[in-house]
Amino acid sequence: MQRLIFESSPLYIFLCAVAGLGYAFVLYRAKHTWSKQVNRVLFGLRTLLVFFLAMLLLGPVLKLITNQFEKPTWVYLVDSSSSVAEVLDSANRVALGRQVNASREGMADQGYETKLFDLTGSEITEPVFNAPSSDINRGIQNIVQQFEGRNLAGIVLLSDGIYNSGASPVYAPIRVPVYTVGVGDTTARVDLVLKNVAFNKIAYEGNQFPVRAQVLLQGLDNQNVSVSVSKEGKVLATLNRDSQNKSFLDFDFQLEANQKGIQRYDVLVRPLTGETNLRNNATSIFIEVVEGKKKIVLIAPAPHPDIKALKAVVEKNSNYEFVVHIPGVAEAKPDLLKPGAAELFVFHQVIDWAGKTTSLFQNLYRSNSSVLLMIGSNSNLRQLAVYQVPIQFESIGGQWDDVTPVINSAFRDFSFSENTNGIFARYPPADVPFGKFTWPSSATILLYQRIGSIATDRPLLMTWPDNNRKIAVLIGEGIWRWRLNEFADTGNTVAFDELFSKLVQYLSTLEDKRKFRSFPLQNEFSETEPVIIESQVYNDLFELVYGNTVKLEVRNEQNEAFNYSYVISPGGARYRIGGLKEGVYRFKASTVLSDKTEVVTGQFLVRAQNLEAQNLTADFGLLRTLAQQTGGKFYKAATIAQLNTDLQQVKAASLIHTEETFNQLINQKWVFFLLLALISAEWFTRKYLGGY
Repeated sequence: MQRLIFESSPLYIFLCAVAGLGYAFVLYRAKHTWSKQVNRVLFGLRTLLVFFLAMLLLGPVLKLITNQFEKPTWVYLVDSSSSVAEVLDSANRVALGRQVNASREGMADQGYETKLFDLTGSEITEPVFNAPSSDINRGIQNIVQQFEGRNLAGIVLLSDGIYNSGASPVYAPIRVPVYTVGVGDTTARVDLVLKNVAFNKIAYEGNQFPVRAQVLLQGLDNQNVSVSVSKEGKVLATLNRDSQNKSFLDFDFQLEANQKGIQRYDVLVRPLTGETNLRNNATSIFIEVVEGKKKIVLIAPAPHPDIKALKAVVEKNSNYEFVVHIPGVAEAKPDLLKPGAAELFVFHQVIDWAGKTTSLFQNLYRSNSSVLLMIGSNSNLRQLAVYQVPIQFESIGGQWDDVTPVINSAFRDFSFSENTNGIFARYPPADVPFGKFTWPSSATILLYQRIGSIATDRPLLMTWPDNNRKIAVLIGEGIWRWRLNEFADTGNTVAFDELFSKLVQYLSTLEDKRKFRSFPLQNEFSETEPVIIESQVYNDLFELVYGNTVKLEVRNEQNEAFNYSYVISPGGARYRIGGLKEGVYRFKASTVLSDKTEVVTGQFLVRAQNLEAQNLTADFGLLRTLAQQTGGKFYKAATIAQLNTDLQQVKAASLIHTEETFNQLINQKWVFFLLLALISAEWFTRKYLGGY
């Protein structure tokens, strides 16, 4: 639909008509050589031409209203987890797929659009029941989010009602009706389930470590339950308990950590007669045995929220022992306040005005340990240079700036996740000393200061080498607000924790002078994801170089070797290895530097996900509740034909999307050609009749 609107009052159109008539009257009132009939035609052409030209001066705008009709959509959401495949044979799975397609065709005939998705939010053509976990709530929320603002009529969920990941779907707000179709077997099974194994991922060589196995009894009572722990085929310990009338039993083991590295232990519940599912009777746990914890000692003149934020990050890593020393408040043991007693000393509010930590700073700053200096409002900026901290502020009048962090994209000592800078940009400001300052030329800037919307070249966080140790300086305070803000925005503190955990790890690790490095991106990988090995080659100036061929040899626990080879290139320093089964793998990476073969060795863990085998009893009660709460209905797989009948009774109501566009009439091409036609017709007629 089109409509003409004016910038000025439409009454001026009458004046435009008067102008056209007046102009034509003056021009054609005299006698001419042509006939009266031709004169009237020329009079009309000139009147129209002047009228349109005058009307264009009023600024007419052409308003175009376009209506688009969006069909309503029904989404068929399939729980493609392997627990469904465990209770349905291939023939039943194929039949289920045909029923789904028949239902979709019937809905399409009623004027609906239909789509097929799995719980990961991916559109599929046929259901394949091989997913390692089930998160029904996330699957539904994925659909709701993808169709936000669109004409989503409802969701048809085909599931066994078993979820082993995420929250329960019955507690989440869902704005569309969910019709549920129950598949699977609801029969209670006679089963012993190794429900959970609790253990510490880190153990220290020579110590004992606890392992607790939790066993669930289904359909069983008064049974003698036996649980054993073995390593490399050798049984280390066995415990037996009489279940009596209990349905849940705990078995506590104390094992010896006598070998360094990642160690595999197999936990087995002895099967009982009548069990139909033996896959949930055993699991493997992997424990990293290390020499001892690294000590991180923080020294401060007074308590501060920044200390709590840093402490929360460091203590997430079991390899670190975080000790806080605040004179008169929380004092550490004297042995920990000596040079070399810790891998990293952190000085908060260095150098403090009251001098409470100055003597410790003098004693520890020049030691062989790395240091992290945190400058704040209680720091005596004049004294930094006096105590050989190579940072000098031009203005020390007590004024402070509000700044937010910006990652230095050229920083290469460790990397960040892709969206980290976006999260940092939303952090509340930290307080930093106002004005310019100088810092060592050898420093590498990790974070820059952003003042308002302007990113400056002033460092907020920087590091530099000092013989065999590293020094880092954080110029400012208030980082505790960053962590709280990120949790409020995202529900986690991943970006903040990644920054400071990697910083602590970087500072507490001795300088690696090797020109060839190769390492897994993480110590533990899931069986469903690729193992990623990153390799780096440096020249004599310790600059990254490319073009070297890296050979990888990976061996599993059976000493089977898998060989790979790739060339390091910019953006191609990582090699992905897929298809590795659960277990501990040891790798050897080698390359040739200056006609000499350099070798790096290491290990990593691949862990299997066995969530789907834990419970095979379908939960139709959850599906009924979900359907009832959202205004849908519950059906069993055998009655899916009734679902088709009920859905086809729902009238398909299309959603109308209205779009308005505005365009100046003078910009329309047809207006130009109309005016050209009017003036051309008049001119050629007069020319032909000898009027010019």
